[in-house]
Amino acid sequence: MSATTGPIAKERFDAAGRRVLLVCVAGGFTTLLDQSVLNTSIPALRETLHAQPAHLQWIVAGYSLAFGLALIPGGRLGDVKGRKWFFVTGLALFTLVSLVSATATDPTVLIAARLLQGTGAGLVNSQMIGTLQDVFDGQLRTRALGMYAVTGSLAFALGPPIGGAVLAAAGPELGWRLTFLLNVPFGLATLALAVRHLPKPRPRTSHADLDLLGLLLVAALTLALMLPFVQPPGWTGWLAFAAAALLLLGTLTWWQRRYARAGGHPLIHPALTRSAPYALGTATAMAQFGSALAASLVLTMFLQDGLGLSPIGAALVSLPSAVAMAVASALAWRVVQRFGRRTVTVGMTGSALAMLASGLLAHWAPAAVVPWLLALLQFLGGASVGVMSSTNQAYVLRHAPAEAAGVSGAILQMAQRIAAAVAVSALSGVYLRETAGGGGHRSAYLAASTVCAAVAGLAVLASVLAGRASAREQREADPVATSSRGRTAVR
Repeated sequence: MSATTGPIAKERFDAAGRRVLLVCVAGGFTTLLDQSVLNTSIPALRETLHAQPAHLQWIVAGYSLAFGLALIPGGRLGDVKGRKWFFVTGLALFTLVSLVSATATDPTVLIAARLLQGTGAGLVNSQMIGTLQDVFDGQLRTRALGMYAVTGSLAFALGPPIGGAVLAAAGPELGWRLTFLLNVPFGLATLALAVRHLPKPRPRTSHADLDLLGLLLVAALTLALMLPFVQPPGWTGWLAFAAAALLLLGTLTWWQRRYARAGGHPLIHPALTRSAPYALGTATAMAQFGSALAASLVLTMFLQDGLGLSPIGAALVSLPSAVAMAVASALAWRVVQRFGRRTVTVGMTGSALAMLASGLLAHWAPAAVVPWLLALLQFLGGASVGVMSSTNQAYVLRHAPAEAAGVSGAILQMAQRIAAAVAVSALSGVYLRETAGGGGHRSAYLAASTVCAAVAGLAVLASVLAGRASAREQREADPVATSSRGRTAVR
């Protein structure tokens, strides 16, 4: 069956399937590269626009926030109205607003543009997930989703070297603007491919059930977690934000259950939270993605502001991470075949240790050797993330309940993006406030890296618990086979 008319059940992608996969991979690379490229440009952007710390936090975190919030409604609209033209609309918005970002002369304009870019990117990525699930079936679907995940990892890893090269070639002010303009040729090329090769929309009789109240509650909860780090309040303010977050979380939980009982399609299907392996695997992905993005941003600021490296010098320190992540992602399936679910836990542990070691060495080692040591740790951290990221995604989606399988991938991505918005706000705030308070760049980087490592440590814990929950589900599903394996092991 062709890629434009229904599922493909062959062992190999046919020509139509390869073209659809190319469009989805290109769209993912274009929208996911944006944020990692921008990290390298933050010091130059700050000087040109005279941006305050709160501006920088919104410029970086706002993209992830809007990206995450657009995923579920975008996916639902694509389910009902067809995915092709929502993909094209989202990518056109992302590409057009990239021009606004590149020409911004005021931080608030850039913040607004980043929110719109994130909305377009979320609309694009929600259609890609749905398209891959619509077009491919069985093993080919797993391979296609795996390639999409690997593309995201590569875009994240390649961003700093690309951004550094652009800044080195064009200079600080023009350079950061060109990093936004990079989106334009990628976006236009992908638009042309999408118009030509994505499957035509099929008419559907159902209506789009968007759960707008659920979306608003998630947005409010995310803001309640972000704002204390963007504009730090006093102790009474922290308590007020904590109380608001708990109230919003309770309200969201109540509303999702009520909406589901009424026959609607809630933003976060209750069945997903009842699946312990899915919920814990999602928590692992959230902590990993948030800590990784925050660590990359803080590293870039430390290398340029603290050690005085040029953008290309900072990019070269990050380059080993890109290489290691690419190789490890390609070989991850071999590691999983040998070690199974433990691959995620071991990889996440390596990432957490690399973050902690980076902060300690940057604080105590002689300045002349710090870039070399950080490059080595970037290599180790990149290999750790590469081997566990797509592996964890595969295990998470495998445990999605059947009644919520269609939205499980979008929920996972939304959770990661929201976690990134909160983590980037918090960790960049830690670094910027420590340097502004006279603590020095080394102390600031140690503090931020320690918090990053602690967040990654939470991912390790969640991964261990997810593995136990998965094993418990297997025992409950097939107690005879489990008992037989136990007797064999005893013998």
